[in-house]
Amino acid sequence: MLLKNEIKKICEQQRIVAENADTGVMRSLLEDFRITDRFACILTGIRRCGKSTFLFQLLALKYQNAFYLNFDDNRLYGFDYTDFSRLDELITESGCRLLFFDELQEINGWEKYVRQKLDENYNVVITGSNATLMSRELGTKLTGRHLDWELFPFSYREYLLATASLQGEQSAKDYLNKGGFPAFIKTGDDRVLSDLFEDILLRDIILRYGIRDVKGLQRLALWLISNTGNQVIATRLKHAAGVSATSTVMEYFSHLESSYLFHFVPRFSHSYRSQMINPRKVYCIDNGLISVNSLSFSDDRGRKLENAVFIHLRSKFKSLFYFTGKQECDFIIVSKGKKPLIIQVCYELNRDNLDRELDGLFEALDFFNTREGSVITLNQTDRFTRNGKIATVMPAWEFLSEPIT
Repeated sequence: MLLKNEIKKICEQQRIVAENADTGVMRSLLEDFRITDRFACILTGIRRCGKSTFLFQLLALKYQNAFYLNFDDNRLYGFDYTDFSRLDELITESGCRLLFFDELQEINGWEKYVRQKLDENYNVVITGSNATLMSRELGTKLTGRHLDWELFPFSYREYLLATASLQGEQSAKDYLNKGGFPAFIKTGDDRVLSDLFEDILLRDIILRYGIRDVKGLQRLALWLISNTGNQVIATRLKHAAGVSATSTVMEYFSHLESSYLFHFVPRFSHSYRSQMINPRKVYCIDNGLISVNSLSFSDDRGRKLENAVFIHLRSKFKSLFYFTGKQECDFIIVSKGKKPLIIQVCYELNRDNLDRELDGLFEALDFFNTREGSVITLNQTDRFTRNGKIATVMPAWEFLSEPIT
């Protein structure tokens, strides 16, 4: 429990910080982000990807009169549900009808308070770093009354702006290694990403879910980040992580995905059960995290390119698949009312891998009865046809620069 004047002082100091903050690169999400009356706008994303800065950008560019409070503040650790009544008084005194709450999920019962403010005809914007936790609580208290948005680390286009780089092969290589976390791009200090990796495991998973086998979770996370782009099977990974039960590994998978650290892509099948039992492919939210934290001794150029393509696709689509027939195709996106997107990724096409990569793509094109697909490479441009199907080869810098439609 906190005193009203304590909360007021924190609000005033945070507002000064927000108004004087370096808002940096304007995020592309600003173009689409909308605040809708009587709906809570929920912005989720991995820790340190720029959610707070995004709110600062909204405050500076569009909503100067919003009431702002960041709950991820040491001075608010004593804040509990009873303090919302004191916060209500401050909001009323401010005259603001738009509320920006950063990391509100830290407070027990927050979803009830948001429902109350919506019922009072306030507009509410909330950020958080755990998609599943927020979704579950909102589904209970705010069914049909929230709109979800996601923020990722810098895209390649945002990376170019942040580093004043030119679009092309060299900047694409740099992006594949450095990733898009703003603080790492600014400092170049590996400790930013090594500390972030540990912080996510500790704060977003171990403490939040009461994980007792800390070493097991850490071993599993290190294995996953060192094997990005590979297929994963829980029954096999329990031995690598030193975890006793497959169900525990699956539980850890769920927590790691909820924190946005990893994503698990299923094999395409019309059967949901088949999707669940077949191996999934693991991808990391950011290539910089891979570069700094992976135990692999190779440079993993191909996997980093595949991971970057995944992130680019995932920023637009929540449901992605890989395809396996006689050969494999890396990414399948099936959207209602649109033709499927079929994408293969290969760092460099050469005589040794050309047939294999094209066979996987054309097999997927045949399966989905689609005429065109893409092969993303580092720097190659080409075009192949087979039985009326077309495979367009394009460089990574071009693919990552274009909006996905």
